[in-house]
Amino acid sequence: MPRYFFNVYPDSAELDREGTEITDTHTAQAEAVRMAGEIMRDMGRQFWTGDEWRLEVIDAEGNRIFVVRFSAREVVGGEL
Repeated sequence: MPRYFFNVYPDSAELDREGTEITDTHTAQAEAVRMAGEIMRDMGRQFWTGDEWRLEVIDAEGNRIFVVRFSAREVVGGEL
């Protein structure tokens, strides 16, 4: 079974050094979306700074398979 690594940036403390065995890329994508949702939920107010976070999924050979990017910013007075 393939092993995928889920690395969170810019927080280098969240590099995945063990990886997870997952049946295929589609299942790894679903896991990345689930993980991104948990990160956004757990960050609370810190998430709303407008900074971009990303979750990169790497295969066992070190190839970047896909990236989930996310950020949020409070809108004050309707301005972006």
